[in-house]
Amino acid sequence: MLFFAEVILPLSLAKTFTYSISEAEYHYIKKGMRLAVPFGKTRIYTALVVETHQNQPTLYEAKEIHQILDEHPIVTEIQIAHWLWIASYYMCAIGDVYRGAMPSAFLLESETVISKKTDVFVDESRLSDDEFLIFQALQQQSSLKVQDIIAILNKKNIFPVIQKLIDKNILVLEEEMRESYKPKLVRYIRLHPKYDSNEGLGELLETLKNANKQKEIVLTYFQLNASDKKPLTVKKLVEAANSTSAIIKALIEKEIFEDYHLQEDRVNFTGKTREVELQLSEAQHKAFGEIKDSFTRKEVCLLHGVTSSGKTEIYIKLIEEYLLTGKQVLYLLPEIALTTQLVGRLRAFFGNKVAVFHSKYSNNERVEVWKQVLQNSEKAQIVIGARSALFLPFADLGFVIVDEEHEQTFKQIDPAPRYHARDAAVVLANFYKAKVLLGSATPSIETYFNGKSEKYGLVEIKERYGNVMMPNIELVDLKDKYFRKKMKGHFSDTLIEEITNAIALGEQVILFQNRRGYSPLLECMTCGHVPHCQQCDVSLTYHKHKNQLRCHYCGYSIAKPTHCHSCSSVDLTTKGFGTEQIQQELLSLFPDHKIGRMDQDTTRGKFGFEKIIDSFKNREVDILVGTQMLAKGLDFDNVSLVGIMNADNMLFHPDFRAFERSFQMMTQVSGRSGRSEKQGKVIIQTYNPDHNTIQQVTNNDYAGMYQEQLYDRQIYKYPPYFKIIKITLKHRDFDKLKEGSIWLYQVMSQNLNIPVLGPEEPAINRIRNEYIRTIIIKIPTNISIVSTKNVIQKMLNSFDSVAQYRAIKVAINVDF
Repeated sequence: MLFFAEVILPLSLAKTFTYSISEAEYHYIKKGMRLAVPFGKTRIYTALVVETHQNQPTLYEAKEIHQILDEHPIVTEIQIAHWLWIASYYMCAIGDVYRGAMPSAFLLESETVISKKTDVFVDESRLSDDEFLIFQALQQQSSLKVQDIIAILNKKNIFPVIQKLIDKNILVLEEEMRESYKPKLVRYIRLHPKYDSNEGLGELLETLKNANKQKEIVLTYFQLNASDKKPLTVKKLVEAANSTSAIIKALIEKEIFEDYHLQEDRVNFTGKTREVELQLSEAQHKAFGEIKDSFTRKEVCLLHGVTSSGKTEIYIKLIEEYLLTGKQVLYLLPEIALTTQLVGRLRAFFGNKVAVFHSKYSNNERVEVWKQVLQNSEKAQIVIGARSALFLPFADLGFVIVDEEHEQTFKQIDPAPRYHARDAAVVLANFYKAKVLLGSATPSIETYFNGKSEKYGLVEIKERYGNVMMPNIELVDLKDKYFRKKMKGHFSDTLIEEITNAIALGEQVILFQNRRGYSPLLECMTCGHVPHCQQCDVSLTYHKHKNQLRCHYCGYSIAKPTHCHSCSSVDLTTKGFGTEQIQQELLSLFPDHKIGRMDQDTTRGKFGFEKIIDSFKNREVDILVGTQMLAKGLDFDNVSLVGIMNADNMLFHPDFRAFERSFQMMTQVSGRSGRSEKQGKVIIQTYNPDHNTIQQVTNNDYAGMYQEQLYDRQIYKYPPYFKIIKITLKHRDFDKLKEGSIWLYQVMSQNLNIPVLGPEEPAINRIRNEYIRTIIIKIPTNISIVSTKNVIQKMLNSFDSVAQYRAIKVAINVDF
């Protein structure tokens, strides 16, 4: 009898492959285990078993596997079914889904580079002979390829040895950069408890009657304590009393003062969970009841609550109920920056039951969470993460929350699988018979349409928590301000005045500009030349702090030129503005205040977000300038003013969702203002104050925006009335690409009797030296989408079989 295993390989291949196994292996191997298999002449890959069977392949002779890597399955059957759904719905290869879903530490292959951990003590006596040989080799050189290790050990079967060394925390895969973040410890000071009473005070002054300097500090302490209600830092006390830290040290030794630190730990939570019962407001309680009621009839419910209406509290209440039934909860967020804030809030209620999973975690941390979720461990009852957390091996999922469901970051753009986490989560929940709650203050039009047409349940909250007023939104007409010469740099007099008032009251300000860098163009005033990227069809963005011009698409950079490359004139000027320039202008307008910036340049590295969010929360920063990272559901209670520097650059994007996205972005940014007692204020600077979308933001009129957009979408054949598939073709040769794209377009428009648009050059028609063309297919909702996709796939296969077009790269983006 012959026995075979059917496996998925982590390569962009659309089908599974068959390998031969022995009878003993056939009885041992289960679906969801990993095998090391040979593929091609020399390569070895980590494959995943999807089934074992006895049908010999007819087209090729099955190779033997190298070895089995797992003792138990590390992928569940539901996961495999979900991956197959993603591969078929989003028209990508199952191998792409497998590679995208697994933490890379699980996918060892012969090209992987391995290095030794530096700061770990290793007990050499506890290593096996093979492990010791690898360990010894890594002491001579910094890193090894898998190929080298095969040569050192003189055997092919090396993955288990490497896996054991990784588990023992001796080796790391080279892909990781290590960065450690030590939260800034701030020293605070307080009076020793024995001097709290009146008698104590008398005794204290008696002790210090001869030590004048010490007495002065103690009196200053009382003054500051009376005027400021918050904890007092050592630094502040030393400055206020014009003294030195040596005197404070003496007072601490005399046991008159005590010093203490404030800091919270990150990954391992040791604090006390709150025993306090969460009190929901009336509006929240009503919504909570309606959601539970809707779950009795429908699988998915949309919670549409205005910004700061307390959606997170409702989620916490619902999570509590699902945890009591012993089920796991998945909480998806659009942006890694948000997980930082939310983990703190959830850990305060659920302690160590919360696990976090996203791409800024190292390989080893991700593998750890993967295993905890698989074993349904106590530590991973609630999983918070960005879209990749969708792929975890849940044992018993009961409830999925997709917060800020309208965010475009839920949609993966490159590489494949180009899935939408919100839609994939609804399907995943369906496999587990779990419920899904979508939450947003500005739902996407498709989701709201599903809520209105009763496919989903719909629950609305119209008021903010604690009856806080919605922020007051004021429009500033830039045309008028420039005309009247009332602008300083990019700030109108109105905005400067409001910022000054807010800072004077000790409140914080957020300024929003959706462009990073200093300015998007550098232009020669003599001949009009603008430096462009050599490999892409875009102008270079100027970054002042590095004094260089960079391309935001491929990373190409040059030093800032001193004269024009075209006519050698020295008269160069910058056009447009990004976050860096706003920060510079603020430094000259408000020199005495601390100004922070939050964009992709300042948040690189694992703890980039924490550093900025923590310092803003601790009120070390007065004004925070940022890109759309700020627009997500961050919660700062001391922000009373939000300024949108230029509302127009979002409105006029060549995208059918431009108005919807601008409305969402502006409403979300506005929602960061005035989240505690005081009504917040928002200032929107724009050249088009009468534009419909801007008026809808000012009046907080979501329904008006929804109706207007629906009307347009129906006329112009866009979602939710039509499904859209975008096909992107790329090649280095302009003419070959043009010819190939026209061929594909003609085949499609002849064989599909639905709208096919293209082949069009996008706004940026060359990236990394590859020219780009796009074709858009619009599928009406009354036509079977599955059969249409099959027809499209057949056409793409025949396109691939034409010899001269084979080199053209094709990417398919469903529901883009």
